[in-house]
Amino acid sequence: MRAMSTIADRIQLVRQTITDVCRCCGRDPDHIQMVLVTKTAPTEAIKEVVRLGYIDLGENRVQHLKQVSDEIDVFLNEPAEKAELPKKVRWHMIGHLQRNKVKQTLQISNYIHSVDTLRLAEEINSAAAKLDRHPNVFLQVNCSEEPQKYGAPVGAAVHLAEQIASMPNLRLTGLMTMAPLTLNKDVVRACFARCRELFEEIRTENISGAKFKHLSMGMSQDYEIAIEEGATILRIGSAIFS
Repeated sequence: MRAMSTIADRIQLVRQTITDVCRCCGRDPDHIQMVLVTKTAPTEAIKEVVRLGYIDLGENRVQHLKQVSDEIDVFLNEPAEKAELPKKVRWHMIGHLQRNKVKQTLQISNYIHSVDTLRLAEEINSAAAKLDRHPNVFLQVNCSEEPQKYGAPVGAAVHLAEQIASMPNLRLTGLMTMAPLTLNKDVVRACFARCRELFEEIRTENISGAKFKHLSMGMSQDYEIAIEEGATILRIGSAIFS
């Protein structure tokens, strides 16, 4: 039981930190959404966050997404639990997505944070049309310009956003980026600030309309800076589950 209460305590700590940071930078904490990243979490811990009412869950590998989503579907439909639980969870695909895994992903998730090439966007659009789906997609931008990282180059982001926004089965919902793993807060801030500038440019040009409203940036180690730089979605894993 103590492990479960620890999860609740950690969520409360993160929520309080979000509130404190928002107060300092003049933002409304209700405008910040947490996606709880379950990739290293045991199933019982995932069930606990669902019991606590957190239904936005993130995975970075399709195989694990399929496994965990199946387990949670069974859990949500257990007679002993059903009356006390949400009807469903929202799965977010946050990791690199291969084109041959698109159909499987769309059968589970309506949120894909990692669209970083035109070919991937075209594959998602085509598969979504066959499934009669309209997934919410985020253009992933490599704002840190690290060669080992996925993401569209900064200089190509606006044009790629235009191309994605023209695809009839995709809803271009926002941008996603990942900051470098460094203790240098100035480097992290510069990455997030660049993503926010791109976000504002795309929104000003009305490339994707009113649905383009989210900045998915900030993880357990840097979400406070991400909030200060305009993040609306935080991808939090180890701060909750470790």
